[in-house]
Amino acid sequence: MKNKIKIYLLLIALGIGSVSCLDKYPDDAIQAGQAIKTVDDANQAIIGIYAAFKDASLYSGRLTLLPDLQTDLVYAVTGYSNQYGDLWRWNILATNEDIEAVYGALYSVINRCNFLLDYIPGVQQSTTDDDALDKLDMIHGEALFARALCYSELIKLFCKSYESDAEAENELGVVLTSHYDSVDNTRRASLKDSYQFVLDDLELAAEYLKIDENSVTKDDLYSTPYINEYTVYALRARVALYMKHYTEAIKYSTKVIDSGYYVLSSASIQYGSTGQSFYQYMWTNDASTEIIWKVGFTPTSYGGALGTIFFNYDYSTVRPDYVPAKWALDLYDAYDLRYSIFFQSYLTGYPHALQWPLLQKYWGNTAFMESYNIRHVSMPKPFRLSEQYLIRAEAYCFKDTPDYGSAGKDLGTLRAARYSSYSGGVSLSDRNALEVIEEERVKELYMEGFRLHDLKRWHKGFERKPQSESLSNGSSLKVEKDDSRFVWPIPQNELDAPGSDIQPNESNK
Repeated sequence: MKNKIKIYLLLIALGIGSVSCLDKYPDDAIQAGQAIKTVDDANQAIIGIYAAFKDASLYSGRLTLLPDLQTDLVYAVTGYSNQYGDLWRWNILATNEDIEAVYGALYSVINRCNFLLDYIPGVQQSTTDDDALDKLDMIHGEALFARALCYSELIKLFCKSYESDAEAENELGVVLTSHYDSVDNTRRASLKDSYQFVLDDLELAAEYLKIDENSVTKDDLYSTPYINEYTVYALRARVALYMKHYTEAIKYSTKVIDSGYYVLSSASIQYGSTGQSFYQYMWTNDASTEIIWKVGFTPTSYGGALGTIFFNYDYSTVRPDYVPAKWALDLYDAYDLRYSIFFQSYLTGYPHALQWPLLQKYWGNTAFMESYNIRHVSMPKPFRLSEQYLIRAEAYCFKDTPDYGSAGKDLGTLRAARYSSYSGGVSLSDRNALEVIEEERVKELYMEGFRLHDLKRWHKGFERKPQSESLSNGSSLKVEKDDSRFVWPIPQNELDAPGSDIQPNESNK
């Protein structure tokens, strides 16, 4: 049965708000008295799960922006609106509403997944049609993946980095719930058990989402808002890297890279008559052969506006809250076409008239802007093929027996797709591997939500030094490696909830 999975297109329903409590019903869930009795009911539930990812506290907003904004990638501009100001200034408190919103939105999706997963066995027993059972298997796999993804994000933000299996047994993980009506588990599992929970979900998800290679073409899986077998492998590779399980990271990133379903988008070759390269088109139109999974938006159902804080365009002027750090801009050399795709110089509308390269990566979906006047809204792309090359390159460098040649080849492949002219690999050794990997991740994944955890797992601090018209409070900042605030505090409302036995982080103190 599981090997007969077909690709079913599901409609994405309207977006929903986040829920911060761990024990609330999803707002539009079928209540327990009605339950989920049929495959159609289960299908409606998975539509709700997909829709929940549109929440502006997740990939179309806080979950993407805040981890990078907190680091050294951007500077607040004098006169800014103070949006996300506390996090940028490292005034990181357990009462921060943005942290609460991320925590609540992730557990809201988990609650939805648990609600659906609890009813799937009963639906399976009462269903006899093979096609309906195949569809139910796919729904089962999608729900398992969604739960694993949310737990992996919670671990990334609210836990220390994973150093070894033995050490992780004694580090705090997250509160794990595998059933919707569970009320007796309000303590955090170990970091090791938390990651194992994610891995177990992904193992099952891959089985349920197994693709019949004879029923899909090379054009069926890329740039999709639907979860499939290779989305699972992409997350497996990321999690393995974060766990320092480098052989596993290589294994699963290779599954994605070698699948043939995804191709890096060229920044030098023009896409048809668009006047844009394939890579630029990905950012302006949210479509690309290298997108493994995106959060699907429509003009009538979309999430947050990722680009707002980088422009605040009012049809007359731009008044960005945050501008790129000069050191990050300087990483791109003259042949790197990502610079002109990601950044463009603007004269701002502030009294100080700052002129600076602004981040146009999230300027917004062209069709949304031109036809519907929806500004700065882009479809989030949580999984792209380029990240898989970066994962594999890093894993090659830091496995027990480093393979710098293969790592350099992967980085060379990525650069060949991004440069106006590039051939060969990248020279790596034990002396420069981390520096090169770090710089390439900054250049490729700029403001996509990876920087904070990268610094945490590499045990690196950072320093901000004032740049033109940067806000004085926060521009002169030095954060040492392993600072407790690299781990977000558990929201205070969760610690204070009746019956809660959740242990705080060091950053709570």
